[in-house]
Amino acid sequence: MKIVCYGVRPIEELYFHRLNQDNYELKLVPDFMNDENVAEAQGMDAVLIRGNCAATADNLAKIASYGIKYVFTRTVGFNHIDLTAAKELGLQIARVPNYSPYAVAELAMTLGMQMFRSTSTVVANTAEGNFRVLPSYFSKEIHSSTVGIVGAGKIGIAEAKLYHGMGAKVLAYDPFPNDRFKDIVEFVSLEELLDQSDIVSVHVPYFPGKNENMFNAESFKLMKNSAIFVNTARGELVDHQAVIEAIKQGEIAGYAADVFVAEKDIMGKEFASINELPNPQVQALAALYPKVLLTPHVGSFTEPALEDMISISFKNFADSFATGTNANVIE
Repeated sequence: MKIVCYGVRPIEELYFHRLNQDNYELKLVPDFMNDENVAEAQGMDAVLIRGNCAATADNLAKIASYGIKYVFTRTVGFNHIDLTAAKELGLQIARVPNYSPYAVAELAMTLGMQMFRSTSTVVANTAEGNFRVLPSYFSKEIHSSTVGIVGAGKIGIAEAKLYHGMGAKVLAYDPFPNDRFKDIVEFVSLEELLDQSDIVSVHVPYFPGKNENMFNAESFKLMKNSAIFVNTARGELVDHQAVIEAIKQGEIAGYAADVFVAEKDIMGKEFASINELPNPQVQALAALYPKVLLTPHVGSFTEPALEDMISISFKNFADSFATGTNANVIE
């Protein structure tokens, strides 16, 4: 069977080949799928995409016209796929429901701690020769502080365990709290969490049309002026203009993000300067460094996470090729 895989970085190629236990004929395309390069799928039996690939109604129609039935994503999220069009075209869509939760959790904690101890500011200053110990470097200690986890799923609980192991008090908000984790987190309302936490870290799935701008101007007004806000979930969950204003007005101390709105226009590209960024709000955020830390969606860019994504994707294909369906089909 022939599978075209989009968005494959050069460093990932070895893993695609090593984990190809069923000896599929792989066509590895480094670029994200779009309306122009969808033609790479001609002559293939299936398509594997990732986040920031645009599975639009137009290119899904082209894929269907090639006689392909399977368009799978190696991500947990699937908001980059037009599911309505896929259903109308008779395309089967499947995802990877989970991968190493510590990949994103460790990055979220790293970003949170970097801002909590002002190391981003300190390093920026010493890189320019300023070795003074400034009053702004004065810090609390995490073991006597409070961390709030919004979204207590696998990734959120993985981060909660990391902070709990460091001695922090960990609060969590989730619409479906799980008593199994009551020894690690204390479940509270979102308002309580925002009010009490020194670091707020978000691990909430994005549902288009339902939870855009879940974190907005009112959210930041509830937080401590010294609080750090970390978003490694989805850019659409945060009102970018509101977080810009919150930092400028001193309503929160900092923002760290691994995700943005309109990511496909930014991810994987190199710009001459931040002034060349196509999104004005991301441009404004980048200009607030070191009070704002931005990373290019590298949360899942770890070996265990990549191996899980590829292995589960190949298992999805194997099951669908053999039986017509698999356990991770999106209905």
